[in-house]
This record gives sequence, structure tokens and C-alpha cells, in this order.
Amino acid sequence: MKLSIIVPFHRGKHFLEDCLASIKDQGITDFETVLVLDHITEDISDIIEKYSDINIKKVELNKEKIKDRKFGSEENAKVLKDHSGAAAAKNAGIEAAEGEYIYFLDSDDYILNGTIPYLLREAEEQQADFVYGRRNTTWNKRMVYLAYVEDHNDDTGAINNDEDKTEPENYKKEKVEQEISLAYPGIDRERLRQMTEAYYNLILSRKGFMNVTLTGVLIRRSFLESNGLRFNEKFIFFYDLGFMIRMLNMAKSFSMAEEAVYVKRYHNDPIHYPALSQIKTADRFEEYMESYSQARKLAQNNPVLCRILDYKFLNAFVKTFARNIARDKDELWRTERFKLLNEAMQEVEPSVIGCFKGYEKKIVKDILSGKLNKLKFRINFNLGIKKLLKIRKRWRVLACYLYEHYFIKLPVKDNWVICESFFGKSYSDSPKYIYEYLCKNYPGKFKFIWVINKRTKIPYKPIKVRRFSIRYAYYLARCKYYVFNVRQPDWVVKRKGNVFLQTWHGTPLKRLVFDQEEVMTASPLYKAQFYKHSRLWDYLVSANKFSSEVFRSAFLYDKEILEYGYPRNDLMYHPDKDKIAADIKRKLRIPEGKKTILYAPTWRDDEYYGKGEYKFSLKLNLRLLRKELGNDYAILLRTHYYIADKLDVTGLEDFVVNVSGYDDITELYLISDILITDYSSVFFDYANLKRPILFYTYDLEKYRDMLRGFYLDIEKDVPGPLLFTDEEVVEAIKNIDIISARYKEKYEEFYEKFCSLDNGQAAKMVARRVFNLE
Repeated sequence: MKLSIIVPFHRGKHFLEDCLASIKDQGITDFETVLVLDHITEDISDIIEKYSDINIKKVELNKEKIKDRKFGSEENAKVLKDHSGAAAAKNAGIEAAEGEYIYFLDSDDYILNGTIPYLLREAEEQQADFVYGRRNTTWNKRMVYLAYVEDHNDDTGAINNDEDKTEPENYKKEKVEQEISLAYPGIDRERLRQMTEAYYNLILSRKGFMNVTLTGVLIRRSFLESNGLRFNEKFIFFYDLGFMIRMLNMAKSFSMAEEAVYVKRYHNDPIHYPALSQIKTADRFEEYMESYSQARKLAQNNPVLCRILDYKFLNAFVKTFARNIARDKDELWRTERFKLLNEAMQEVEPSVIGCFKGYEKKIVKDILSGKLNKLKFRINFNLGIKKLLKIRKRWRVLACYLYEHYFIKLPVKDNWVICESFFGKSYSDSPKYIYEYLCKNYPGKFKFIWVINKRTKIPYKPIKVRRFSIRYAYYLARCKYYVFNVRQPDWVVKRKGNVFLQTWHGTPLKRLVFDQEEVMTASPLYKAQFYKHSRLWDYLVSANKFSSEVFRSAFLYDKEILEYGYPRNDLMYHPDKDKIAADIKRKLRIPEGKKTILYAPTWRDDEYYGKGEYKFSLKLNLRLLRKELGNDYAILLRTHYYIADKLDVTGLEDFVVNVSGYDDITELYLISDILITDYSSVFFDYANLKRPILFYTYDLEKYRDMLRGFYLDIEKDVPGPLLFTDEEVVEAIKNIDIISARYKEKYEEFYEKFCSLDNGQAAKMVARRVFNLE
């Protein structure tokens, strides 16, 4: 048999399927997939049956589970104590393997098509002991990654940054080549090239020791067995390092296959499926130091590898450990761990210290000489200077600093309320209607602070502050009540007595947070951040039973849900809504006699400039709509608050009114005769008016199957037709009465399920419950 692909598996069958699919698509024969099952609890029989053609050999790992470790938390213990660990699983795979070559592939990763053939061909041609390829990283499942590669003709992993690879600042590839030449005089040019490339690509350019890994490396089994190469099962995190050092030391020939690409997939759900890199046990530092010490001993006859290990160790000290010594609350950093670092520094090659300059070199010398107080002073002084420089560039850093160090020491004010809607972008949504109810019915009882980033007229004269200003931080610290419809800043803490009302901002069509397998947004750590933020909420508003069930699942929320309908929808049940609508139409200068169509598309998760700033390209042909419908209709164009692009409607001013900057979309519902949307939650609210809804879903397949996924069957459950072309949109509007009649029964069912709780009293009911006004 030519090849054994070793795949250790403990949990996460959705990862495993991608992994096995990538093996299937390699187009190879004469191989086996050694699937090592490390105390699994999931039923994966369906996946094994589906991929029976990749010659799966199951190996049940019955070794002792991980124990005798300082896990640091119950969550860590729960994750780690129920299996034997990756090192034990990979060793079991080696024992079971029968192939001439061995390849390690983690069950949560995958490989690009052709990777294995490229590696095998290179190994045969070079008669190499091992061959490696490129390693890319992503947060995305295989289907999404491959779609990106195809769309951009780019397999470099540009869909995400290669976060486990770093360019050493003071230790370039040329320096490695020079050191090898000096250590091994007379070395031939090809051997020099091989060693330089391998040392650099497999160790030096990897971020830290955690990312020095054997995954993606093809190894000749006879070489592995003759040298007794195995993983150190004592280690949970850094088990690859010693193996890698021994392999590089012992191999006579090795090579790189540039075309072979291993894709390391990061975990975007550290709550349910944490990766090893996301687990911080209490003794992880001690394991780091032990693995470094062991690797250095294994490399003692190779001065180049010793210096590379020393450089990476020093780099970890100046970038991470030094700060911990000065700032970490755990006193171990200034006692036992300081001693460990000091002792390890004595063994470092002095010439490596010379790679560091200025402040970094000084703190290395401080710990080398054991001067704890001097080291702490120097680190704190440097961190203080960095903080001042950040404050000069971004005043929000000062606001956060003042909040954390001063403002939260002031007493909480029991009648102060801070309201925020869409990150301070508008005076709108449910916080607006709760605020107005309280001001009208309980005048003088509360002091209100509104977060608003632009000049906005707000009734009842609240205090207005800009988001991330110093005053914003001050009031966040002092207010008892928070009324938000989006997440709060990451640095906000919950003080004793705080009451946090999260109104949210819509009934979900698109899958949310922990119901999403894939996070395609600009913030791949979205799930971890959301989990942290939602632990602070005391009340969560829901418009219907459907939303309540989704919120429990998607937010992992177990506190009180106020299933009263949405306060923002109260306006649609106002007794004077027709008069209000007429006033709004006049304000927007919509010609009398013209009907209005509200076009309100949502954002696309994979199209962004940065966190919270999304691109949007208008697909609806407004010029065609003006030509066909301009005599009877006006278009109200409303983009999502996340969208950063300013849409150009030049030349269409007589037909299109861009209301993307209009604060309150509920007011726009009142004046709209028809709604056109795609996957935005606006249609759930608009349905309260029982007016026609059209769905322009030109990218349905991509949005549903790749980006988000839906809670509803959009092709069956929504109260209007799915339209895919501009011409279909025009035709639907021309025949809107026919469409309304066709969807009448479905609309009634939809209204009953999603809108029946709304009755114009939601703000009153929410306010009375949260503010104890009953």
C-alpha cells in the first residue's frame, strides 16, 4: 500500500465530513484512511458509510484519558478529560498504518485537490524522507473556501489572514541560510537550499510553538520507524515540537511541493467546539517551557535549530510573557514562572539575544540577570507610553481607560437610563418607543441619556452623547438601566444593580450566532464575543413564540424573554397612523397621487471592508423600474445600517428617494404600498400592515447554502413571490393585485404566526416589566 492518511477524531462531525470529502477528491488509489476514534460520543456511522470509498480503517483509541493536569476551569476540564489527546491518537494511527508513506490530516482541516498526488510525486522524484507543502488558514468550511478560490483564482488563503504564520522581524531566511553555511562548511548548494527552506517554513515562520506541526507533511514510513519517531503523549498542546526537531535532524533528504496546500480551519465556536489553541489551561505555560527545554536538548547537536528555538522562545517572552510578569493577576508570574524563565534564559545562545534591539533587548537582559522589579518597571513604563500613543490616535482608548479605572468606581444612579439604537447611528427602533412611552407616562421619574452620533432632534430633551466618547463611557458606568437593540461594547462590565434590556432588532429569517455553522462576517470571533456580551442581558424582547425559541438556541440565552411583540411596531397600530403617514410623505416630498415602493435589501456576510462596514452593490435595475413604473410609483431606497457604501442615484432623483439615512424605518413602512426585500427581517414587521411583499432573491442559492442558511423554507413559507430578475420584479408590481390575491391565505397564516402579538401596547408592557412600574 502506498499511503496511509492518519485522521484523529474526537468530536465535531461537521468538520470531519469536510476533511473526508477533501480526501475523496484527491483522485488517488492504493491508500487507506486511518480514522482514529478518540473516545467519541457522536454517531458518525452515516459519514463513514458515505465515504466508504476512501478505504476507512477505524482505530478505536482505548488509552487512558487525559488527567493529572491543572485544567484551570470546569469548561477546560470538560473538554480535555473526556479523551486521550491528539498525540496519543496520532501514535495509534502510526501503529495501525500500513502505507509506504504516512500523512497527518486533522479532522477539522482539509486539503485542496491534488495535494496528495503532488506530495507523492515529489517524494518519489527526490527520494525524500519527508515532503511538505504550503499551509493556509481559514475560518470557513470547504465549500466556501473552494468557492473563493474559484471566484478569485487564488488558493493562497486570502479569504482569511494566515494567522498562524509570521514573518520574523529580526531573523530572516537569509540569516538561516548563512548560519547553516557556517555550521556545516562545504555543504552542497541543494542541501543548503533544502535545509534553509525547511527550517524557515516548518519552524521559524510558524507563530509560536503551537503552530509547529506535522499536519500537512508526508513522511516515508520506513524513515519514521527506523528512527522511532513518535509524539510525546505527555503534552496536550506542544506535542509536535520534539517530533519536528528529531525529524529535521535525522532526515537525509527532504523537499517542498509548492502546489500542495493544507488548509488549517480555525474554530469560530469556542463555546461548543473549542480548538486546542483556544483552550488556556492553568499549566499551559509550564508545558510550553517543558516542550521548549526538551526540543532544545534534542537539537543540541544542531546549532542552527538551537538558535531558531531560542529566537522563538525570546520572541514569546518579549511579546507575551513579559506583559504577564508585569500585569497578570496571578502571582505565579512573579514567582515560579519568573524563576523558570530566568533559568531558561541562562541556556539561550548569547548571539540570539543580539537579534533584539532597544526595549526588547533590555527586558531580556533584565530577566537574564533576575531583576524582577527593574523588569516590571521597564515593562509598565513601555506599556504606559504605548497607551498614551494610542490615546493620541484614538480618543476612544481614553474613554475605555477612564471607564475601567475611574468611572466604574463611582456609584450607580438608580434612575438613570441609557438608550442606544444601532450603535448610535439613529434615534429609532424599540429603544425609541420604550423611551417615549416612559417620558410621556412617567415624566421626571428617569434621567435619560441617548447615544447618538449625529445631530438629531429627540423629544423630551435627553442628554445626548456620542458613542465611544468620554461622556459615553461615563454614563455607561453610572446608569442603572441599559436599553440597547444591538450588542454593547466589549469592555462594558455588569455592575451590581445594573438592569440590561436587550430589545434586539428583528424576527430572524437568517440563522444567528450559535445556529450558524459558518461565520462569514468581518469578525470571525463573533460567536465568542456574542456569548460574552449576552451573559450580561437580563431581559430580551421577542416579537413572537418563533423568535423566543430561536433566541434560546442561537444566543444560548436562559434568562427572561419578554414575548410581547416589538415596541417599534406600536406605530403601525397607532389610531392616527394615516395622518402620521401623510405628514411623513410631505416631509420626504413624495408627489401626491404616487404610490410608494420601499426597497430594503440586507447586507452580505462575505462582502465587507472591515468590522461593521459592509459593501453593497445595487443589483435592482432602478432605471428599468423608472421606465416601466415611473408614472405611478416612487421608490424609497433603504440599505441596512451595516452598509458603508453610499449608493449613487444620480439621474433618478425624480423616481428614487434614498432614505438610508432616515432614522426610523417603521415610519417608512407606514407610507409604503409595497415592500421589496431579499433576506432582511423587515418583512416580518411590515407584514403587520398586511400590504404586498416581494422578494428579490437574485443570489438565493449562495446566501442560503453558503453564507447563512435560513430558519424558514423561504420558497414555501414567506408571504410573497421570490423574484430573480429585474423583469420579474417589474411584472410583479404591474400585477400586484393578482399576487396579493394569490398569497392571501398564506399571508394570513404568516401574520398569525409572526405578527399576532403586536397590538400597539408592546412598549408599555416591556417598560412596566423592566422598570417595575406594574
